Amino acid sequence: MLHDINLAELRKGSRVTDEDVSNTLSEHMSRASISLPDAVVAITGGARGIGRDTAARFAAAGARVALGDIDGDAAASAAASIGAPAQPFRVDVRTRDSFADFIASVEATIGPIDVLVNNAGVMPAGPFLQEPETTTDLVLAVNLHGPIHGMRLVLPGMIERGRGHVVNVASMVGRVELAGLATYSASKHALVGLTSAVRAELHGTGVTLTTVLPGVVDTELSSGFAVPLARLLRVGPQDVAEAIVASIHDRPHELAVPGWMGLVPYLRPWVPAPLETLLRRLLGGDSAMRPAGDARSAYAERLARQAAGD
Repeated sequence: MLHDINLAELRKGSRVTDEDVSNTLSEHMSRASISLPDAVVAITGGARGIGRDTAARFAAAGARVALGDIDGDAAASAAASIGAPAQPFRVDVRTRDSFADFIASVEATIGPIDVLVNNAGVMPAGPFLQEPETTTDLVLAVNLHGPIHGMRLVLPGMIERGRGHVVNVASMVGRVELAGLATYSASKHALVGLTSAVRAELHGTGVTLTTVLPGVVDTELSSGFAVPLARLLRVGPQDVAEAIVASIHDRPHELAVPGWMGLVPYLRPWVPAPLETLLRRLLGGDSAMRPAGDARSAYAERLARQAAGD
């Protein structure tokens, strides 16, 4: 409990000052609570996978949910399956104008946004040198510029109201990169750093940010990857959705799914390079270099059309 903390004991044997500890405590105490019943939650990439499951969980908790997706028909279908608390919207997170229209529509029809989940993402796979420039541009536009647009649009209102929470869905490859996912890894590394820096800037405002770091999620994004020891690495979209909703209560800085994977970035510096290479091979760390299967082919074709502007 906060009232049991002894500042002198925390400071003993370290360089931590009273001011450091007080700032940490004030961060916890300054978080404005968000009651999910009747809260307004906006989710990008809400038509499928993690986004759809997250919307369903928020709706079940009583929140009013806006499902934003570039596929408006799919968003409408997902919203219909969830029920009345969910409403569909079309949004192309690559452009600020489209994102701004999405936010304005949500706030006009549902109300001021309490929670934004930047979930929209794309994950092409294959060798870096064979990736078309248009695909690289797509990855950075959706995975990085999308959350940038979203945060710049919702944070001012949240700060003015003194409450709000943003969840940026990154990936464990934002901490531990993989061959075959070079630009995807780069976009998620950038999103992890971006979220951390903005979080520090928001200290004391009552507004918080959480970065969610899923492992290999059973969605179309990871289809076609041969992953040995899949039970250790794979999670369902519902597991990530559960973590996102739970973050509203304790507001962690970062949240790995599954939780044990949060240890990997901290253990990695102590692992000799030859052993890391061996472990990567055993765990299928290069499977993204040669994805296969009908589901992956269909996903890759859709990404290609999106990258071409269709």
